[in-house]
Amino acid sequence: MAHLAHYRQAHPLPFVITHWINLVSMILLILTGFYIHFPLFSGFMGVARGAHLFFAFVLVINMVFRVIAAFFVKSAPDGGTRKLDYDFKGFLPQKDNRHQFGAWIAYYLFFKKEHPLGGKYGVPQKLTYVAIPLLILLIAFTGFSLWAPTSVVGPFAAFNALVGSMMVTRIIHFFFMFVFIIFMLIHVYLANIEGLAPSKMMFAWKEHGGLVYDPELHNIVGEDDLED
Repeated sequence: MAHLAHYRQAHPLPFVITHWINLVSMILLILTGFYIHFPLFSGFMGVARGAHLFFAFVLVINMVFRVIAAFFVKSAPDGGTRKLDYDFKGFLPQKDNRHQFGAWIAYYLFFKKEHPLGGKYGVPQKLTYVAIPLLILLIAFTGFSLWAPTSVVGPFAAFNALVGSMMVTRIIHFFFMFVFIIFMLIHVYLANIEGLAPSKMMFAWKEHGGLVYDPELHNIVGEDDLED
């Protein structure tokens, strides 16, 4: 089937940059986290802990900036259009993808050959994107509960006491890392199931032709033969 066109308006440059920062931060946090948990070779623990802490701050600050910017920066809330609206609306339930959850799940599981057209994000994507800031806050909270300077501070110390010990907190923190890994794999799959155009947009800011969607008519109105 033909797919919706991928325009830069759907992913403004500030959000492409925050996406890059998220990717780099998550990868380095995962790598340093594995080393801290399983130090396979010596002489690197100090660097690993320092890098882990640094990119934890980067990830949290980048997440806060991205959430706030969603209320001030405009983007196209639907695929296949250059019409703009405030970015946060693309993560909310939209008329353009109402009642599409089941259809999207069937498409992702290969029960349907075609997916619904309309919203920039499919319904399962919206759910995961809304959940990821909460996950970042949770893993950051458990991380600060382990970091010596903050582990004795009120809420972090209380959490350690609640779960029984800092070792239990460490296990919880390590578990969340695997949740991040699973999220990244699912994210790559959901974003690229119809082709690599979304990745080309996010990594090279490259537009891709396809069907043109009118968010006011909630329907396909043509096709853009924009070259790949």
